[in-house]
Amino acid sequence: MTSQGNNHEQVKRSVVGIDVTSALSQRAGIGRYTRELVSALVRKDKSTEYLLFSASQPSWDLLASRMPPDSNVRYKQSLFNERWLYRIWYRLRLPVPVQLFTGHIDLFYSPDFVLPPVRNDIPTVLTVHDLSFVHYPETFTPSLRKYLNQVVPKSVRSATHVLADSQTTKEDISNIWQIDEKKITVLYSGVDRSFRPPSDNENLVNVRNKYDLGDEPYIFSVSTIQPRKNYQMLIRAFKDVANDFPHRLIIAGGKGWLYDETLAEVNAQGLDDRVRFVGFVDDEDLPALYSDATLFVFPSLYEGFGLPVLEAMACGVPVVVSNASCLPEVAGEAALLLPPQDQQAWTTAIRDLLDDPSRRAQMVASGFLRARQYKWNRAAEKLSGLLQQLLR
Repeated sequence: MTSQGNNHEQVKRSVVGIDVTSALSQRAGIGRYTRELVSALVRKDKSTEYLLFSASQPSWDLLASRMPPDSNVRYKQSLFNERWLYRIWYRLRLPVPVQLFTGHIDLFYSPDFVLPPVRNDIPTVLTVHDLSFVHYPETFTPSLRKYLNQVVPKSVRSATHVLADSQTTKEDISNIWQIDEKKITVLYSGVDRSFRPPSDNENLVNVRNKYDLGDEPYIFSVSTIQPRKNYQMLIRAFKDVANDFPHRLIIAGGKGWLYDETLAEVNAQGLDDRVRFVGFVDDEDLPALYSDATLFVFPSLYEGFGLPVLEAMACGVPVVVSNASCLPEVAGEAALLLPPQDQQAWTTAIRDLLDDPSRRAQMVASGFLRARQYKWNRAAEKLSGLLQQLLR
């Protein structure tokens, strides 16, 4: 028995390197995706050693605080900051292998669109969240569009396997860049357990006060402010709603790019006292902001997944969402789906729902069931199985 135990202990664990730079540098979007998925993966798979790699950052706290105690995790940081590291790899295309910073790894996973060079032909996995820069190039700055069009297809072709956030994104990758569908796996995101209706009103009051929302009812949306999110249309659609209902439109999210026209639309429609951009909000405040809203609206032109839609459902809010890209796939029949460019349809739908509490209650019940289908544990289990297959 002792001999078998010693042999078992001598079995060498595989080392999986993961680029977690986005988890430390981006509070929303891909940063949140990376934090949730990596922490679920580490909890799910204790047989593998995970080496979490980052460009130089001030702190690991955002990610390390989510890791289980005595976990199978090591951390390595480059001496270069994110800008310089990406310049070396993707602008100058210098063949500096990631192992120079990580040491020995058996597989490398990048959850953020691009892959660095690797040596020893180890397997690589890449997540591509969406192809918005291909479908809506006008919603990106020219330099960002050029960079993405150069680097992402190259990374997709060099990766051993590609993860897509939705079936829609998988088909996009396959059709646009002629990638074999067998090389692409759909990995749905999950809804964190913190997204649920609050157990008491005190938290709702505190969050309202924190963001100076007053006592009026509100319609809520959350996303980085950029043209693809289609907020100009939403603000115009809201004007006729504001004439007849006391609700305000509250939009949360940091400023992305090309956002000046979106901010100016509020003034152009004479809605300065009815539309509020509250900026980036802390993760712990989001459940209260969702839960206290009368409606959640998400008019995006294109998404790779659209996690806020499910978070809103999990918090018990009726959801009105664009019928573009993957959003019908994610929302199913639990949301009201509308064409993103049909301003009148959005005005009518919002007015009708504000007037119809029984329909809102039906949508809330459907939303709870829909959101329950998406779990980070399920995503981690699927990813763990893929990694083990590639390591073998």
